Amino acid sequence: MTNKNVNIWIWLQNGKLIKAILNADEGTLRIYDENDNLILKRTGLNRFQVKQIENYILKYGAKKLSSHAEPFKFL
Repeated sequence: MTNKNVNIWIWLQNGKLIKAILNADEGTLRIYDENDNLILKRTGLNRFQVKQIENYILKYGAKKLSSHAEPFKFL
């Protein structure tokens, strides 16, 4: 991951693994299910809104992936 303003969050919801990718530079949010099917996509967000979304996701017990972690190391 080369962009510092891209954060990947994962959490379990209803027994399924959910992944969210937030990009503060582009102002986008993408949420995927465990099969990498796109569930939700939001564009046109400002940095404050992206930070608010990250705080909401954190309340669900999400874990932020390190930008230096190997892919799928969290499993």
